[in-house]
Amino acid sequence: MSFGDVIYIFAVILFAFMTFVIIRNYFRSKFDDEGRRTDMLDEYEDDSSKK
Repeated sequence: MSFGDVIYIFAVILFAFMTFVIIRNYFRSKFDDEGRRTDMLDEYEDDSSKK
């Protein structure tokens, strides 16, 4: 394998890893510790107050 091929493979692996980390952090920021969506907390609070 030439040096260009090694750089290309490294770049593809780095791109895949960075994409995975970005998507994982995006979904972690959308949910709280109990698994509820943070942008819908008022809907959960309304449902729990009706019970």
